[in-house]
Amino acid sequence: MPQKSLFISDLHLQEKRPDLTAALISFLARNRGQADALYILGDLFELWVGDDLNSTLADSVASHLKAFAASGAKVYLMHGNRDFLIGTVFAARCGASLIHEPYLLRTPRGQICLLHGDILCTDDIEYQQFRTLVRSQAWQQEFLSKPLDQRLAFADQARAQSRESTATKSNSIMDVNENAVREFITANAAPIILHGHTHRPAVHQIGPAESDTPSQRIVLGDWDENGWYVEISPDGIMLESFAIETS
Repeated sequence: MPQKSLFISDLHLQEKRPDLTAALISFLARNRGQADALYILGDLFELWVGDDLNSTLADSVASHLKAFAASGAKVYLMHGNRDFLIGTVFAARCGASLIHEPYLLRTPRGQICLLHGDILCTDDIEYQQFRTLVRSQAWQQEFLSKPLDQRLAFADQARAQSRESTATKSNSIMDVNENAVREFITANAAPIILHGHTHRPAVHQIGPAESDTPSQRIVLGDWDENGWYVEISPDGIMLESFAIETS
């Protein structure tokens, strides 16, 4: 019987990068029947403006995730900063369940706090203000009531503004704040945090501070030239990568 869970994030799937979709399909095929669960910790898609957006890409991803779930694995979707409007309709098409951060997971290696990761980037005040706005129920209800073409136009404009803003910010501002990390560890009584978002794959050892016990922060990488995943099993926690063949 499988005894491992898989974790991925920041695939940023999009029509102009078919190699990323192919990499996901291959990843699912390699692990079909070999895992108990797959956790997608945000930004599965580069853009998502509502479950009523029909596309060949969305159809393909949904069908392959559903097939993976049918093989015996549970599939979980967490919102990222690009696809926070994924709803229960699309999740059902994937045979998946939506989970919300912080999500506490009991594993053979202890309790782990799952996040997308952007909430830890507290030094980026401008982004955190925008995040608070667009994650509110009132904003989302109003946005989803707009015609699809208006939603797509807004998303394109927001992405352009994000690229422009990011170009002027230091790397440290866009990374996590260590105090925010420690607060999450303490508040959730989880010695391990696992997240994506920053596109800086690594395993960070967090030394004890006063009464805190040593902890870890594991960061998933984004899928670009390489695909990244974490595997958790009774043997341990492994951060792994594989080459993505360009099309």
